[in-house]
Amino acid sequence: MTRLLRYLLVPFFFSALCAHAEPYLAVQMGLKCGQCHVNPTGGGERTAFGNAFAQTQLAATRLDTGSDVWTGQVMKFLSIGGDVRFDGTYSQVPHASSTDDFELQQARLYLSANVIPNRFYVYVDEQVAPGGALNREAYGVFWSANHDWYIKAGQMYLPFGFRLQDQSAFVEEITGINMTSPDQGVEFGFEHGNWDAQLAVTNGTAGAGEVDHGKQYSGQLQYVLSRWRFGVAANFNDAAAGSKSAGGLFAGLRTGPISWLGQVEVVDDRSTPMESGRQLAGLLEGNWRIAQGHNLKLTGEYLDPNRSVRNDAQTRYSLVYEMTPIQYLQIRTGLRWSDGIPQDPAEHLKVGFIELHGFF
Repeated sequence: MTRLLRYLLVPFFFSALCAHAEPYLAVQMGLKCGQCHVNPTGGGERTAFGNAFAQTQLAATRLDTGSDVWTGQVMKFLSIGGDVRFDGTYSQVPHASSTDDFELQQARLYLSANVIPNRFYVYVDEQVAPGGALNREAYGVFWSANHDWYIKAGQMYLPFGFRLQDQSAFVEEITGINMTSPDQGVEFGFEHGNWDAQLAVTNGTAGAGEVDHGKQYSGQLQYVLSRWRFGVAANFNDAAAGSKSAGGLFAGLRTGPISWLGQVEVVDDRSTPMESGRQLAGLLEGNWRIAQGHNLKLTGEYLDPNRSVRNDAQTRYSLVYEMTPIQYLQIRTGLRWSDGIPQDPAEHLKVGFIELHGFF
């Protein structure tokens, strides 16, 4: 990739702060992601509990709506949700003109049909803007009678570590496993007490049609307590162009008003020449709950894009303030600055942004 192309793409990657999951909230409250989201591994439509949390715990002030309280349920067996994100971004790279723009990042709609309440449901996650409609997830889930295991089949996000808000995080990029690259297959999940595990077998084509006989295997296992959690994740994609494997460790800890997230991953992509696909990435994030409705996020990231080459590591830091003044409305503003090899201006990018996020 040329330096010019990288310069043009980096602001795009930064603006991809367009997912829905915030795992620090699960760490903060000592909950599993499936408590607030319909998807057992997090992200997308919120459950009735997640909607109640958004109104009573996440927002600084709850506007009184009388007896009309939003739970997501529109009919006895049908519930919906959505996200809209619009932002303004300012980007600056050394020895180049700065850029600034407004952009609708996304509008998404979620729908779940609870055909057999608490046992079987069908779920759809559809991005409707910008551009044409784009399906992200579409699957069916069958739960056991005591809710300790499930089977999911269709197009889905893969289980691998924390499902972060920032899809451009180094730990999201090197694996290619994030909320912009769902895949088609089946997933088996197990939940019992403090344990939580998933194993998925998919095509390994990021939602495109199958091109060979190889399959992708993704799995994670985590132990969750009220103050901390720890997990391991693994992925192997047996593709004809060359296999790709990844392993990771992730953990969360609550220390008073601060919730910590940590994740480290190694990748070996054999579809690239001369061991250039051997990568390492790490993330450490602290979220300070200043007061109800106010969160300050500080993130440090590390990337070794080619472990066969010395002195090519990159670091990146982000400072983000999130204010949720009323239920279902969030304002996010922040700065990001990067540091890498001196001869590549794109690795010294500075970005500022402000984002309006409406959700329901």
